Amino acid sequence: MWPPSSCKRKDRKQKMTVQQTDARPTAEQLIAMSASLEGKTPQEILQWAAREYQPGLALACSFGGPSGMVLLDMMMGIDRKVEVFYLDTDFLFPETYRLRDVCAKAYGIQPAGYMSLLTPFQQEQKHGKALWERDPDLCCQIRKVEPNARALERKKAWISGLRRDQSATRKDIQIVEWDDKFNLLKINPLAAWTESQVWTYILDHSVPYNELHDHNYPSIGCTNCTKPVLPGDDARSGRWQGQDKVECGLHVPDGQTAGYNRLHEDGEGA
Repeated sequence: MWPPSSCKRKDRKQKMTVQQTDARPTAEQLIAMSASLEGKTPQEILQWAAREYQPGLALACSFGGPSGMVLLDMMMGIDRKVEVFYLDTDFLFPETYRLRDVCAKAYGIQPAGYMSLLTPFQQEQKHGKALWERDPDLCCQIRKVEPNARALERKKAWISGLRRDQSATRKDIQIVEWDDKFNLLKINPLAAWTESQVWTYILDHSVPYNELHDHNYPSIGCTNCTKPVLPGDDARSGRWQGQDKVECGLHVPDGQTAGYNRLHEDGEGA
């Protein structure tokens, strides 16, 4: 199970670069695209995405969140050539790696893992011990945001598990958006779905999911920053406990810190 042959750390001197691979749609075009997809099923949205942007389409699946598992299962019935990627922070739970391997065998794919340019040892040498405790935003930048940028290089669009029910600030997300951070199109097929619909799909279709969900881990990230929660607690209260932070920064605008307020929550891949 470890080390995974599909993980990509690349040259550790390489810096994060964001390359635009396709012309940016106008605001009017984005609105029109999203409007045309409202009311469509996630499968229909994924079919549209594969038709319009493949090759060049990528699906983010953390093998932690249930939304990613739903999208993975749906996409495997549409186009198995779409790249499935995850961010291997070097601090994922064994259950997360195990789910990745289960899915690789079940769907006949090899998910691409993108790693930080720094090993944990190099990060400690450069930034000191337990960076996630002292500066979790920087830790996430090093181990998640920068690798995500490399995962999306030369891509036309990526598929995210963001949903409108995740927070008050997400209630207006569009099915199709321009991702300013990574400079490409972001597609949110589950934007209109609820947590209940996600789990109904998983159970009805026998979709594999992270077994930590059965042990009071409703939100799963890195081992250092994820704790189980008590019944009735907020689902994300186990993430970055004691920090003014609720997400890793993948869906935070440039110029803002990952913990810029407690209302912004992350979607899949965090």
